[in-house]
Amino acid sequence: MRKHVSQYIAGSGVLLGLMACSGDSLNVPNLNNPDVARAYATPAGVEGVVAGLGVQLFNTQRATESVNTQARILAGENIASVANFGMAARSQIPRSVISNELGNDNQTGNLANFNQFERVARTASNAVAAVNRLATTSQTIGSPAQDARAKAFGFYILGQALGNLALAYDSAAIVTPATPSDQVPDLSGAGQVATAALQMLDSAIAIANSAAATNGANGFPLPTTWISGVAVTRDDFVRLSRSYKARIRAGVARTPTARAAVDWTAVIADATNGITADFAVTLGGTTGWSAAYDFNQMYVTGGWHAVPYFYYGMADVSGSYDAWLATPVGARRAFTVVSPDKRWPVGATRAAQQAVGPTVALPAGVYFRNRPTGEDVPLTGPGDSQYDHRRYGAQWLNSVSGPYTEMSKTEMDMLAAEGYIRTNNLPAAIALVNVTRAKNGLDAIGSVASATAPYSTNLATCVPRVPVAPNFTSTACGSLLEAMKYEKRMETAYTGYFIWMTDNRGWGDLVEGTPVEWPVPYQEMQSRQKPYYNGTVRAARGTYGF
Repeated sequence: MRKHVSQYIAGSGVLLGLMACSGDSLNVPNLNNPDVARAYATPAGVEGVVAGLGVQLFNTQRATESVNTQARILAGENIASVANFGMAARSQIPRSVISNELGNDNQTGNLANFNQFERVARTASNAVAAVNRLATTSQTIGSPAQDARAKAFGFYILGQALGNLALAYDSAAIVTPATPSDQVPDLSGAGQVATAALQMLDSAIAIANSAAATNGANGFPLPTTWISGVAVTRDDFVRLSRSYKARIRAGVARTPTARAAVDWTAVIADATNGITADFAVTLGGTTGWSAAYDFNQMYVTGGWHAVPYFYYGMADVSGSYDAWLATPVGARRAFTVVSPDKRWPVGATRAAQQAVGPTVALPAGVYFRNRPTGEDVPLTGPGDSQYDHRRYGAQWLNSVSGPYTEMSKTEMDMLAAEGYIRTNNLPAAIALVNVTRAKNGLDAIGSVASATAPYSTNLATCVPRVPVAPNFTSTACGSLLEAMKYEKRMETAYTGYFIWMTDNRGWGDLVEGTPVEWPVPYQEMQSRQKPYYNGTVRAARGTYGF
């Protein structure tokens, strides 16, 4: 049990000694093994801990060795042939369960996010508790506003850490500022963890909106080092917090039934009062902030990344996607996507598309590159692709540094649009979906009789074109609902945390047999002296027949 407590406490920069000296033992404090109270005893020390929370959370989300990297493969956002980070294993079809056996091939990645997010949650909780403790002795970090800023940010990071655990794992430990630093909470189900995450974000919002937040110096905006390169104002902080609430509330659902049961009125309220523009952070250089896969590893040639066609292929209007669907999975080959969508390269042939994207720094607004033929890694089946996602190509060429989209405005718009669809306010949904469609050269969706009826019959121009039941070997023009899904996929690829996975499982769109959540890693279960288990909850055959 001591080992388990150490896992949590070490994340906050301290290691709690669990065994007190007794008998004739010398009662000499070991300064190399400090306790939580002493480490958080000074105002400057407490604020220093708070200042480091953002980078700990963010870099964990973007780490290469993580369940997020695996989830992108399972959700069809990414595909790779190399075995690193569990990518080749997760790319295989038919899908397999998530092994949680001792020494399984993906044990490092399966554990990484669980451990790190729990540690960040513990650190944030300890920091908020420390600010409260200072107040009991009439101490302050500097002013009521400065205290409020620190506490609000602590709750903000805590809410995200718990929320990420709820999105990915079936269970986790809930820690809050009320949790004693030497206490190890029991595991709670993902739904309970998500509820706690929303409560922590509510606390962040309440503190930011309090009178104390404007009482004295050094309150909002946040220092630019807390969220790299962004001086977040109090209003924007509240909007960000509400945006994360919308993401977590909708994303925790594991099935279409659970997704339908989400409180969509609350999602609409948070999403429409969330961010008003893309939220980007500065990575690389001397910042200490990174996106190890999205900014770096996926740009390495030789099988580290490709764009799979399952969902991205819905952009094609040439008929090639239909032919791909009609081919047995194991015999499928790469094809050229011809689309009116400006996020794809212009041209009816591969050579033409390659000519407009000669480097990884693509024209403004283009996300996909038809790679040079010499960089292809020939594969059979769904892994064979001509395309790489290169939204951050300029940053890759700039010594892997520059702005990264952590949350797109379109993510919030599409969450609101989904809410409007589910509450039968179709005009409001159409207005939001048409924003990025118009920007990217797609035809506007007009008045529709229902959210699930095709919005058009013109196969030469409609996007998306979706597989048609019962055989799923040809396509038809998509509906308002499908257009919403398509826009969200295009704009959230390689942003955020777990977005494609939470959406595709909640929409019922995953490849049959895809795991929908990770088990608590066996290392954690062993430390709790409980039996470990595999991740066996898997998706049924879904919307597109995949």
